[in-house]
Amino acid sequence: MKKRYSDEQINKAIKEHEAGAKVDEICRNLGISSGTFYSWRSTFASMEVNEAKRLRELEAENNKLKKLLAAKLLEVEAMKDVLSKKW
Repeated sequence: MKKRYSDEQINKAIKEHEAGAKVDEICRNLGISSGTFYSWRSTFASMEVNEAKRLRELEAENNKLKKLLAAKLLEVEAMKDVLSKKW
């Protein structure tokens, strides 16, 4: 899935809010909902751009590893089923 907003844009929006800009104005300029903005703020508020990029990289890697683990667990269960049958 391609993300629509860069880490720089998200960080800039949060900084604008901290400087006193209204959430509705920021959301209108970016074309996002206020829920999206508050989600960004809760995730990225205390981070710099490079930290936010690293977080996204780690989340992507974690999701990839979870998928690999799930595939292997399914494979192990299938092998157990095959081996448990009496021939």
